[in-house]
Order: sequence, then structure tokens, then C-alpha cells
Amino acid sequence: MNVAYIFRTNMSAVYQLGTMILPQLEKNIHKVNVVAMFFFDDNVYTLEKNNQIGKRLEKIVEKNKILIMACDQCALRRGLAEGNFDMCGTGSLKPKNMIEEQKLVAFLNFIMNYQNVVKK
Repeated sequence: MNVAYIFRTNMSAVYQLGTMILPQLEKNIHKVNVVAMFFFDDNVYTLEKNNQIGKRLEKIVEKNKILIMACDQCALRRGLAEGNFDMCGTGSLKPKNMIEEQKLVAFLNFIMNYQNVVKK
């Protein structure tokens, strides 16, 4: 079964991803095929280059070809994107100091990309 994880609630990327999902993916014992992850609000900090969870995630993403996306406006508000708020939703904001294997998009773009990944 293919799944996408959406990290929306406070600390969900630290708690659910960092202590439950990621350890299972690292041990190759996760029971479902993770095809995508999306990060909202402060959960985007997990994707910073020097974040320990982000470093671990980057290795898994490369190996398992997981689509990683973050809310463009959330990243911009936290200093993790270059551009301005008029660019939100256009796909043109540039990540700043974030792991390589991710994209900044509006949530609707994530849904459209997820559908394409699942079809493969």
C-alpha cells in the first residue's frame, strides 16, 4: 500500500517522523510504501540542512525515492526560503539552507504530485 505522510500538527515531524516512522524506514521494516511527505508550519525546520532528523531523512529519501515537499509560505515565514509572499503558490520560491531532496510548494501542488507518484 502506498501512503503519504502529512506533518501538520505541532512537533509531528519530530515525534512521529523522528521516533516512529524514520527508525522503521532506516531498518527497512516499515509496513507500507512511503511515496511522499509534506511538512507544514514549524515542521519545516526538520528539513534544515543541519537538523539531525533532516539528515537521516535525506538518506532515506535518496534510497527510497520519496517525494518530499514543504509548504512554501511556511518555509518563507521561517527564513527557509528566498522570495516574497507574492510568489507563494507559484512554485518559484527557492529553498534556503534546506536538505537537497525537497521542494517548496503550495499544498494543492503536493496533491497533484502525489497523484502522479502513486500512478507510477
